[in-house]
Amino acid sequence: MKTITLSNQKGGVAKTTTTGALASGLSKKGYKVIAVDLDPQCNLSLASGADILNMDQTLYDVFKGTAELSDLIQNTELGYDLITGGLTLAGADMDFTQTGREFMLREALDDIRADYDFCICDCPPTLGILTVNALTASDSVIIPLTADLFSLQGLSQLNLLIQRVRKYSNKGLKIAGLLITRHDERTNVSKALMDQITQTADKLGTKVFSQPIRNSVAVRESQVMRSDLFSEAPKANATIDYQTFIDEFMKGESEDGK
Repeated sequence: MKTITLSNQKGGVAKTTTTGALASGLSKKGYKVIAVDLDPQCNLSLASGADILNMDQTLYDVFKGTAELSDLIQNTELGYDLITGGLTLAGADMDFTQTGREFMLREALDDIRADYDFCICDCPPTLGILTVNALTASDSVIIPLTADLFSLQGLSQLNLLIQRVRKYSNKGLKIAGLLITRHDERTNVSKALMDQITQTADKLGTKVFSQPIRNSVAVRESQVMRSDLFSEAPKANATIDYQTFIDEFMKGESEDGK
């Protein structure tokens, strides 16, 4: 099972939307996919149709050692399975202070590795222990960002965390690429920052995915309908862009596996 994390400490960069699109897109290609919602806000779970208010146990209980991960798996109508972290994960940095806490997710995923081709992790917009757990458990990280100055500023801090994770808990972690989201090619700001984003990717030893994800009302509509973009709006700009992104990502995975 390949584990992929979507991470960016800046909110509003379509991280959760991209997680859902990647999970549903891979499942439509015939892969067995499970998504892990590590954000205490549970936006991915909500958009996936999960009942987040009536769950007896969540990933928090797995981390506490009082539940099994396999018992938390929910089947969604979007083609992928789901594990919800739960609102109680909001206190994770204070609740989990034991030695080895960065390995909680990796160890939990061991029970289901043989059942899935891909695990896609959605992280909170912070660089705390939940994000560290996702990065420690992952083969690669995809960084969604918008073409603005604040996104670029946050990349340096995220990169420092990635470097620490590589040093102490997951030396094989790679950055699969930077994905520009909510893109409007008509604005001068987007055009002006594209070169800077490319230069930043070079410094991080990675690339910028070739197709930015364009703004599209179809994204919000699909979330309201609890459906995936590929079924709800197959001809929308964002859907076409996400399909191109997934194809490029899979090509990179194939080349790395040679």
